[in-house]
Amino acid sequence: MKYGAKNQLLGTVTQIKRGTVMSQVNLDIPAESSMSSVLTLDALDDLGINEGDQVRVVVKAVNVLLIKE
Repeated sequence: MKYGAKNQLLGTVTQIKRGTVMSQVNLDIPAESSMSSVLTLDALDDLGINEGDQVRVVVKAVNVLLIKE
């Protein structure tokens, strides 16, 4: 899959916090850093992201998108 965003990192999901509508996915990324992404519960379920999964972190403007390959 091709993406227009050039800022991409591989990360490992460390924690998923589910709310009533939104979820927060915490990640470990290279360089001893961490990031978080907030997405709807529907998007989280559609992507099938679980703790321990490796995902691609795509950063464009103010959005942080997770891609499970």
